[in-house]
Amino acid sequence: MRVGVLTGGGDCPGLNAVIRAVTKSLIHHGQCEVLGIADGFEGLMGAAPRTRALGWEQVSGILHVGGTLLGTSNSANPLKDAATLEQVGRNVRALGLDVVVAIGGDGTMSQAYGLAQVGLACVGVPKTIDNDIALCERSFGFDTAVATVTDALRRIESTAYSHHRVMIVETMGRHAGWLALESGIAGAADVILLPEIDYDLRAVIERCREREQRQRYTIICIGEGAKERGGALTVRERIAHSPDPVRLGGVGHVLREQLQPHLASEVRATVLGHVQRGGDPTPFDRVLATRFGHHAARLVTEGQFGRMATLQGGQIGSVPIAEVANTQRKVPLDHELIAIARDIGVCLG
Repeated sequence: MRVGVLTGGGDCPGLNAVIRAVTKSLIHHGQCEVLGIADGFEGLMGAAPRTRALGWEQVSGILHVGGTLLGTSNSANPLKDAATLEQVGRNVRALGLDVVVAIGGDGTMSQAYGLAQVGLACVGVPKTIDNDIALCERSFGFDTAVATVTDALRRIESTAYSHHRVMIVETMGRHAGWLALESGIAGAADVILLPEIDYDLRAVIERCREREQRQRYTIICIGEGAKERGGALTVRERIAHSPDPVRLGGVGHVLREQLQPHLASEVRATVLGHVQRGGDPTPFDRVLATRFGHHAARLVTEGQFGRMATLQGGQIGSVPIAEVANTQRKVPLDHELIAIARDIGVCLG
């Protein structure tokens, strides 16, 4: 078999670990030929496809390296019009690909599902630091991002208590609060604001005032998709034809402006941004990415196309890509970590 491998959407720690595992498994176990596709689906959308051979040597020594050696794109959309879709089909056939392994988030899975609808076989691997892919309890890259945000919270706390400030740290996560929730708990944040729970500004002000009288500083961890009750999302930019057309960001600065007139403490905001995506994956993510890549290779060699590798109940398995496409996994309001946060005195707005 000839198998294409691509990485779509934003970069994420552990992508190279997946590429390594899926390639070596396909070569060693499946006796397959593997082609790397440059820059996600963008590499299949032009008049000439952009690919590179992936052999044993090409994927050796990359397990621990952040980013993706294939490159990626979070704006390329092979489904944007009929002409583009036809071009992708021609390129896949010209390359002689039997199947494409698409490593990405919900946007990439939606694209893979769309391609399957016109006869292009795909196998998916879940990737996101947001941990918001449906039917997957933990995606690779998330553990690394939580560690990065937790470290930032702990560093910012030393400035907060030294200057008696309210310090706001904004995380990524889009419309799901997993990253803010786990990082906030691990980093001992006093206030955690999630997209799933619109915050009452008065409650946040009251918590900060309480701490002004006691600890004299407050740490707030807020997800980029959070908003005030009755308010609107903070949109950074909109990109036409992108699988993720609305880019969020800046709610930390909005909250700072809301809080400052009501507090004696100085309020500062830090938007961590792309530092959450970068760097080498944690050992947990290296292992999880390897497990996903190995299982994706097995799906390929067994002809189980149209499925995505996943983690459920601690076990690696697979689900239909159709059930993952065009949906997101958010934090349930009855989740254990929500209850724990409340019981240990964290303000959730």
